[in-house]
Amino acid sequence: MIRMLQSKILYLAPIKLKNKYMRKQFIITTILVMGLLTLHAGGYQVRLQSNKSTGMGLTGTALQLGATSMFYNPGALAMMQTKTDFALGASGIISRISFQKSESDLIAETDNSMSTPFYFYGAGKINEKWSVGLAVYTPYGSSAKWEDNWAGRLLIQNIALQAIYFQPTVAYKINDKLGIGAGLVYATGTVELQKGLNYGSDSYVKLEGSTSNIGFNAGVYYNASEKFSLGLNYRSEIMMEITGGDASFNVPTAVEANIPSENKFDAALPMPANLDFGVSYQATEKLLVSAEINYVMWSTYKELEFKFEEKGELLNSKNQCDYKDTFIPRIGAEYVYSDLLTFRIGGYYDPSPTNEKYFTPETVSLNNLAFTLGLSITPSEKLSIDLSYLQINGLQATKTYEPDQFGGTYKSAAYIPGIGVSYRF
Repeated sequence: MIRMLQSKILYLAPIKLKNKYMRKQFIITTILVMGLLTLHAGGYQVRLQSNKSTGMGLTGTALQLGATSMFYNPGALAMMQTKTDFALGASGIISRISFQKSESDLIAETDNSMSTPFYFYGAGKINEKWSVGLAVYTPYGSSAKWEDNWAGRLLIQNIALQAIYFQPTVAYKINDKLGIGAGLVYATGTVELQKGLNYGSDSYVKLEGSTSNIGFNAGVYYNASEKFSLGLNYRSEIMMEITGGDASFNVPTAVEANIPSENKFDAALPMPANLDFGVSYQATEKLLVSAEINYVMWSTYKELEFKFEEKGELLNSKNQCDYKDTFIPRIGAEYVYSDLLTFRIGGYYDPSPTNEKYFTPETVSLNNLAFTLGLSITPSEKLSIDLSYLQINGLQATKTYEPDQFGGTYKSAAYIPGIGVSYRF
């Protein structure tokens, strides 16, 4: 198991392996597995791709959102109400994680920099049937920085990641009730990781890598009646492959002969597919209600394979992973107070996909309960200024990393204000 491999790095100093190449393999393999898993922690898959949607509990599959439908449901893009539509915006993720070690008064907290995911959408109608557009957005982008020399430094110290998606999209309006659409997704991302090593407080390793690949996003939107709409959206799994990643080690001189100071690696990791189903209901002339279920296919993490350089001396490594699929229920509402002001509110529950037996601080993905607020200011028919606020509360839980009995109580929270502007004509 991956987490069992991770435990070996904590005690490598007294272990006598058959040769130095086996020793190198254990060290590098465990670190890379740990870092890449962190890239896809369930708690970080926040759909901050529209401030209007964020205000409504991050729903959008069954909503007509204009150009921003390219992410939530490309089929709804076919129902654009204007000739052209542009939207851009950003959010600020302020996150904190606290940890108290079991049977101890030791408490540690993260000191994270603000992450700023953003989005841009531009779309237009070719004619009454066809619509096209381009979406640029950041579905992954966050950081975690633990206190120096905290109790879990051998598992993780710092991590920063960013992913940017480019999605050209086309949609077709079959009739006044039914629209379909699809987009090709080009994903590019980077990750940086630092963790301590068991050779003194100043020993550590840094990992840096970049990757890109393609996938797709497709959806169907159906207006069942004047008040009731349905949406179905599928975002494909994307295999993210790192080629020529950098691994740098800072260790005492006495062990430099057995641990390479610089190395390269290749690795591949699947990003899970998502299947979303949503409904919306125009309860009154002013009140719109939306609900949906997101099915995130985390169980795709069955095994990871790594290929190492170092003059061809390192062996390849294949390791297993054990995550589970999750369902995320969401609900939101929008109330048009006047031509100038529109208010929004929502919430959702995001269960953790992690394995209970191997819970580590580099993947602090607790069961999350979230609520949202939103406000649009519309000074004209063409312009909208959209504000949102999302708060995610990681439900406090006691977790243990069983191979080393490293356990304690975790609690997390994220505060995410956002602002966007949309313009249509």
